[in-house]
Amino acid sequence: MLMPANRGFFSPAFLIATALLLLVNCATAARPRPSLAPEFFASPDPVLKTLPFSEAVRAGDFLFVSGQIGNAPGTLTLVPGGVSAESKQALENIKSVLDRHGSSLSQVVKCSVFLADMQDWPAFNTVYRQYFTARFPARSALGANGLALGARVEVECTAFAPAASR
Repeated sequence: MLMPANRGFFSPAFLIATALLLLVNCATAARPRPSLAPEFFASPDPVLKTLPFSEAVRAGDFLFVSGQIGNAPGTLTLVPGGVSAESKQALENIKSVLDRHGSSLSQVVKCSVFLADMQDWPAFNTVYRQYFTARFPARSALGANGLALGARVEVECTAFAPAASR
């Protein structure tokens, strides 16, 4: 396409569009971007802090919570009362970790459940329904031979924790 001699190669509309595009690119480049590196969180509890794992890891907009058993907060002692009591405490422990790191049970997208005895499945589900309703997270369940501290149940989860909530 030939341009009229009196307009030159760059029309005013082209120059304005180019200037606007450059301004938008500069503004976008100046915005701070969230770190892509994962963040590792140790437990604030002195007893649990000594264990060789993070209580949670944030990667992008997701929080990965380490497996929680039914130990009483601040101890390595399981709560008494069997699988139902341990299940309740394990889910309370997960709730505490989520709250501490900017998420909640309503943001959980996936749970993995480990049971020392699959016969405990109905008892676990009864407790689980007290913590998750209607929009249930995706879930896996496995029978396990030997959980930490002789626990009857262990639960780990992944939760949505968008940058805006931090």
